[in-house]
Amino acid sequence: MITRLEGSWCLVLGASSGMGLAIAHELAREGVHILGVHFDTTDGQEKAAVAGEEMRGHGVEAHFFNANAASARTREELLPRFEELTGGKGIRIVVHSLAFGTLLPYVGAADEESLTARQMNMTLDVMAHSLVYWTQDLFTAGLLREGAKVYAMTSAGGARVMPSYGAVSAAKAALESHVRQLALELAPSGIAVNALRAGVTPTPSMERIPGSDRLAARARDLNPHRRLTRPEDVAEAVSLLSRTDSSWITGNVIGVDGGELLT
Repeated sequence: MITRLEGSWCLVLGASSGMGLAIAHELAREGVHILGVHFDTTDGQEKAAVAGEEMRGHGVEAHFFNANAASARTREELLPRFEELTGGKGIRIVVHSLAFGTLLPYVGAADEESLTARQMNMTLDVMAHSLVYWTQDLFTAGLLREGAKVYAMTSAGGARVMPSYGAVSAAKAALESHVRQLALELAPSGIAVNALRAGVTPTPSMERIPGSDRLAARARDLNPHRRLTRPEDVAEAVSLLSRTDSSWITGNVIGVDGGELLT
């Protein structure tokens, strides 16, 4: 059954920029209350504060927490707060949009640094494994209920390679595997879990990728729409997919790329 989102709650992990921020804005316009977790310096915190004020202008609650979303202590501290804020309603939508990892090559040239075990573990823990840990704790706390939707942000990098992207590519591949397993285990509870595969999207995390300008130019030329994916495109997809109580669309990698991967 198609339902209204107004009055429900959304948790965005990675809420202060890029796709996470766009999704939070879109859902706030739809009347969804926002819980945002981000990990920023002063500039990022100020940006999150401004975003929260803008969202509250739509008549919803918006609470942002500057904390490391990949930390077990953060989950321990925030889950009781989420239970209090949601007032027993639970969390309808969870968005995992954490983009923090190393861009070092596996085998650097003579004058280059190579990837270390610590950097590999950190990248996969933040960008992939934290999805599992958040979902576990939210479900155990009773915050994920029938009709809830969990989204993880992936990319074509989960199946493709390019210089200095190895650890992130591995994280995206692991993330998609986690989505399938969580979808299987949460299906009896009526909870859907999907990965959204955005096309090449201009975000702060993309700008850190070496050669991102060339990557963007090529994606724009190849995309049937002759433009890059925008964070707002992904936000609209989350809003659309979340309007049903059904969990029948689950365990998928859903392309939100304007047909970019077709070409």
